Amino acid sequence: MALLHNRVSQKELKQRLLQETEPRTTISFYQYFPIEDPQVFRDLLYKELHALKVYGRIYVAHEGINAQISVPSSNYEAFKSYLYTIGPLNDLRLNIAVDDDGKSFWVLKIKVRDKIVADGISDPSFSMEVKGKYVNAAQFNELTNDPETVVIDMRNHYEYEVGHFESAIEVPSDTFREQLPMAADMMKDAKDKNIIMYCTGGIRCEKASAYMLHQGFKNVYHLEGGIIHYANEVKKQGLSNKFRGKNFVFDNRLGERITEEIIAKCHQCGQPADTHVNCANDGCHLLFIQCDNCVKQYEGCCSKECQDVIHLPIEEQEILRKGIDKGRNVFNKSRKRLRPRLNEKE
Repeated sequence: MALLHNRVSQKELKQRLLQETEPRTTISFYQYFPIEDPQVFRDLLYKELHALKVYGRIYVAHEGINAQISVPSSNYEAFKSYLYTIGPLNDLRLNIAVDDDGKSFWVLKIKVRDKIVADGISDPSFSMEVKGKYVNAAQFNELTNDPETVVIDMRNHYEYEVGHFESAIEVPSDTFREQLPMAADMMKDAKDKNIIMYCTGGIRCEKASAYMLHQGFKNVYHLEGGIIHYANEVKKQGLSNKFRGKNFVFDNRLGERITEEIIAKCHQCGQPADTHVNCANDGCHLLFIQCDNCVKQYEGCCSKECQDVIHLPIEEQEILRKGIDKGRNVFNKSRKRLRPRLNEKE
């Protein structure tokens, strides 16, 4: 019987990826559709994709599938052919990464979840069958030429910070489940306006559009394929690009450049920068923006305290990571935990 999960260490798998010579293609896709038995579906999917040397992160739930993967370029057509044999996924749009080095993932993980996007919605009358209208890149540009059109970014603060559409409204929250009621409340006086919602690849804004309609909004749209598909389409069609900066992505790249404009700042010195890193202290791993100068000065750490930690003997670092006297070195990606910024001068 084929193994249905990985048993090789992450370190070894990452090293194997770095030694690969064949190019890989990074792809994201999702689909809301009913899955009767997510575990059975997950196991079948794992066997097929593992055989095609697919790496990545896939979530399966009763409401559908959400995937970010990489596949050897020589297996791309075989992967697509297999995917399209699954009825609800036939001819599904596949978002090809904009700025891809092929090193986005090094292991295949397929997990069964309660939902493919955690939304906090408990109302049984809510349905994904009633959702906003798709707009493609050209339609998005046309609608946003009207100053009365409202554009809402349905991503987290650290995604919005490095790149977003012109005049897009940020919903200042840490999680998607918090954003949904906040977005509805922020727009309560704009129920008759055209509202366009967008996200990275389309999965969050599609659900958000359904939620807004459920809350009584009338003219709700969502950007087809999200930022990734938009960036590919404006380039292919020679359209005006209304996105500024970098698109944050949830893989080893942590971002793909859409325009050369840098709209964010280093969290340590305040100079223009939009490169996300995780703190080099394994007991911290704060996600933050760091410029090249601060990388050298702090050795990839978010603070002097974490920098001191990485120079301790490994045994002492392991003790700290077990929860003994960690103090302020435990961080997360929360907006609240990033304020005030790390060492930024006012």
